[in-house]
Amino acid sequence: MDEIFKALADPTRRALLDDLYREDGQTLGALESRFDISRFGVMKHLKQLEDAGLIVTRRDGREKFHFLNAVPIQLVHDRWVSKYAENWAAGLSGLKKELENTMEKIFEVYIKTTPERLWEAIVDSDIRSKYSFGNRVETDWSAGSHYEMTNVRADAPLGEGEILEIDPPRRLVQSMVALWGDDVKSEGTSRVTWEIEQVEDSCRLTVTHDQLREGANEQLYGGWPMILSGLKTWLETGTLLTTPGSLMYT
Repeated sequence: MDEIFKALADPTRRALLDDLYREDGQTLGALESRFDISRFGVMKHLKQLEDAGLIVTRRDGREKFHFLNAVPIQLVHDRWVSKYAENWAAGLSGLKKELENTMEKIFEVYIKTTPERLWEAIVDSDIRSKYSFGNRVETDWSAGSHYEMTNVRADAPLGEGEILEIDPPRRLVQSMVALWGDDVKSEGTSRVTWEIEQVEDSCRLTVTHDQLREGANEQLYGGWPMILSGLKTWLETGTLLTTPGSLMYT
């Protein structure tokens, strides 16, 4: 939390986040052109934001793209905002709305656990239901297998797809078709990639939701910060995290 607040304390770094909030996935050159400081200065600010987990980067050839990571902001909300004023959550949720026009969403979180335990929490339906809005994933977890996302309080499957790649306990790739409402059924198939990397006594979990239609319905990806916050809370404390998503089927 200290690193997050330190990063947010500087107005230039907040402006960089605002710029990625408006247009995700930008290069250093694109960001540099919008600020009246040196290229080195922009690089220094981006490095501090990356160290705090507020942005993540991906390389494509010689280009390096910067993406806003909403998970730490969700954690700040869970830790500092929700317990004081629940009605603020609606205002903070506006952070997601400007992210609709890109094809790829990246979410990253550090969890103090082992790769094996984290992997189990992803593929075990009983555990998954504890942090994923009560939803279960039914499949045999083999490459090429079909899966369904279900909820005991829903009359029909909420989603389905195929296991595209599976490499325990490091990488899982799934296609995804949302079925929970007519407004998302028309969105077609997207892809979700889970990547686990051990970092000393913790794991870095990166979830990439891509192959999204430009302007795709926010419901497809807007729940990831809540899901990953709930996953971190469950693995580190053994308790359930109450979020707006977790109350959907209560």
